[in-house]
Amino acid sequence: MRILVTGGAGFIGSHVVDAYVAAGHEVAVLDNFSTGNEANLNSAAEVHRVDLRDQAAVEKVVASFRPEIVNHHAAQSEVPKSVADPGLDAHINIVGGLNLLKASVDHKVKKVIFISTGGALYGEPDVVPADEDHPVRPLSPYGTSKFSFEQYLGTFKRTFGLEFTVLRYANIYGPRQDFYAEEGRVVAIFASRMLERKPVTIDGDGEQSRDMLHVGDAATANLAALERGEGEIFHVSTGVPVSVNDLFRKLAILTDYKIAPNHGPRRKGDVYRIALNNTRARRDLGWEPRVSLEEGLSLTVDYFREQVLQAPV
Repeated sequence: MRILVTGGAGFIGSHVVDAYVAAGHEVAVLDNFSTGNEANLNSAAEVHRVDLRDQAAVEKVVASFRPEIVNHHAAQSEVPKSVADPGLDAHINIVGGLNLLKASVDHKVKKVIFISTGGALYGEPDVVPADEDHPVRPLSPYGTSKFSFEQYLGTFKRTFGLEFTVLRYANIYGPRQDFYAEEGRVVAIFASRMLERKPVTIDGDGEQSRDMLHVGDAATANLAALERGEGEIFHVSTGVPVSVNDLFRKLAILTDYKIAPNHGPRRKGDVYRIALNNTRARRDLGWEPRVSLEEGLSLTVDYFREQVLQAPV
């Protein structure tokens, strides 16, 4: 297949590109490199340095590459930034996304795989783990913009026949993680600071919990969505809540870190406790997570240990 991956130079998107290339697909990357990194790029992928908000440039890429599948990872994904500047968040996540959908319709893309959020959609969930039918009541403009775009996908399917699959991610962590992507970045920050023997700050009391999924498992979900899940929404998750204090303890053991954490204020727009039921993805996509938390954290620490060793003194 010919697959265009937006945000393909980013933390998660680059792993998805690698998985698609390894599976024998022809891949192009569209990325403005605001948070993406050239070091993440797969040499087999065609690269287009384009901002989604540039409608003409987006149209040109889709017209020239003519993808069968568009995998849409590119986003403004920082909850605090969305709270501070909701207009910017909407301009990137909604208007930029609509530029992509319009070009996809015009150039006969078969399907869009859209990366949404599970952690930021449901507010404080009524049940944990929450399933995909849980009431949507986001606490941040970021969650609202993601849900709005899901609604546009339904509209484009009904009106133009553009197929879609929505993957609502849990908190993704792993190698190549940057400190800008909202997904699971607490692991990147903790691991790197612990390896450098720097102080670590936990927001709030640390008992807030998240559903932590290794990026390798996120990549395999994107492979599964190529052939399945039309018109459906899926949680890409473990279903297990993990507290920030627990993550701190596990990472401290892996890095032999002995310094007690500091505690700062809770962040506005953050959910306190969340985990996502993945039964639908297991049943309809034939996907399930394979990397345990302990294995995933160990792989991530190994990656950041290499980064620390390579950093200039």
